Amino acid sequence: MHQSSFTIFLAPPAEQQLHAVAEPRRKILLKQFQALRTNPRPPGVETIDGMDHLYRIREGDARVIYTIRGQEILILASKNSPYMDGPLS
Repeated sequence: MHQSSFTIFLAPPAEQQLHAVAEPRRKILLKQFQALRTNPRPPGVETIDGMDHLYRIREGDARVIYTIRGQEILILASKNSPYMDGPLS
């Protein structure tokens, strides 16, 4: 059975945040992005309080905030280890 694949887009702030983190952490975030392509609502995903169209996933210290539009996923923010790299904006 063929699973549909979602297209991932990064909003400019998410792209800046991704480039600001160290390479090992960046790889963790990129792995999360790739996993979203086939399962945009993985186990553990939560909606942001008061914003049902925004989703948040966490894996260890990695955080990704995104929205789903049809077959597209727009990554709004991406951060790894808020204590080491500063707060998630």
